[in-house]
Amino acid sequence: MIFPTLDIEIKLWESGYSYVCGLDEVGRGCFAGPVVVGAVVFPKDVVLPEGIADSKLLKPQTRERLAEEIKKVALGWSIAEISVRDINNMGIGKATQKAFRKAVISVKPKPDFVVFDAFYNLNVVKIASSAYIKHLTRKRQQAVKDGDKICASISAASIIAKVYRDKLMVNLHQKYPYYGFAKHKGYGTKAHQEAIKKHGLCRIHRKSFSLGKFLT
Repeated sequence: MIFPTLDIEIKLWESGYSYVCGLDEVGRGCFAGPVVVGAVVFPKDVVLPEGIADSKLLKPQTRERLAEEIKKVALGWSIAEISVRDINNMGIGKATQKAFRKAVISVKPKPDFVVFDAFYNLNVVKIASSAYIKHLTRKRQQAVKDGDKICASISAASIIAKVYRDKLMVNLHQKYPYYGFAKHKGYGTKAHQEAIKKHGLCRIHRKSFSLGKFLT
């Protein structure tokens, strides 16, 4: 397993930036449930919790432990959730942009630089379009290739976002027990597709994802 470092953050701190914010999302490709973005700002003297890595590679218990430890050592952190209704109304791309902006606006101290996974480059560079964060021009944003694997702030953001979203989907399973949300967390697994075929779509399914093809 590749463990992320603070190499990127250190270079930015040495360049004069004080509050480097790592961002990552969870649930962008799911069939159901909200999209969630985590934001984490580490202090320059941070001692990283042991085992931080890409959240997708960690066991649930490890993620939960790390999420609590990350929150304790971070200068600031935030979680932003965008509803299925918004996803259906504006599309997943714009909904993800909104989640990133919401997470940055919410985190304290106010970031002076943001880093995020390069996969989201086309979406996140629009983060500065919000009147509340105009100081984050493109020069103060960096898309990092494999960021959730190599950059500690991004990995940490992915962990707190996934722990939050997983718990949310487990709770939603109690309301919609026929779909297996507690197990697959809304992703389009074969079991989820079969459940849609048998029970139809529920209120937290993303109708904008053309899920009707799984009904027959």
